[in-house]
Amino acid sequence: MYKTQRNYENVQRALFNGVGCYEIPMIEPTQFDNAEFIGFNYAKNAKNAYGKAVHFFLDDYQFNRVWTNPDRYIPMLQKFKYVLTPDFSLYTDFPKPLQIYNHYRKHWLGAYWQIHGINVIPTICWSDKDSFEWCFDGEPMQSVVAVSSVGTQNSKEKKQCFLNGYMEMLERLQPTKIIFYGGVPDECKGSVVHITQFSEKWNEEELV
Repeated sequence: MYKTQRNYENVQRALFNGVGCYEIPMIEPTQFDNAEFIGFNYAKNAKNAYGKAVHFFLDDYQFNRVWTNPDRYIPMLQKFKYVLTPDFSLYTDFPKPLQIYNHYRKHWLGAYWQIHGINVIPTICWSDKDSFEWCFDGEPMQSVVAVSSVGTQNSKEKKQCFLNGYMEMLERLQPTKIIFYGGVPDECKGSVVHITQFSEKWNEEELV
């Protein structure tokens, strides 16, 4: 039976050797020197893309299209110096299968972009301690990584959950640099590159 592109979750485009019990595609390590960061929703009209990095620290609906139609965005993303993997949500109240699916999608896209010559920086995400069983699968060791603390510091419980994952990331991945979006808690150690303000011009037309 013919499997359509629309309904076959991109495996008709590429299959990758998986890591862990959920066969998460592996992302190769990379390093980072310097770049100006912009959100994906401003990437289409970005000037001097070769000196910029694209992040996905946005609501999921603003970038879900890179999954549903990945080939459309390859030529655009190839222009940038770096592209972070999409920050698909791993909310603690999401069902576990949905969390794993979002982790898989992030890694499939990162691996797919790498085979198209894009310099990919892995965005590290986790939910609760149970997610540590799989949320680091496919992440490279001794690479630059990116994290976001947005929405995690407004309660004692959320902050502790974030710190638990952050410390686990340091131990497991030994990152060379950590691109940090949002406020940096005092407890967060490592070679942190704090991005205090992404260069997004609000009068630019958003990608549609």
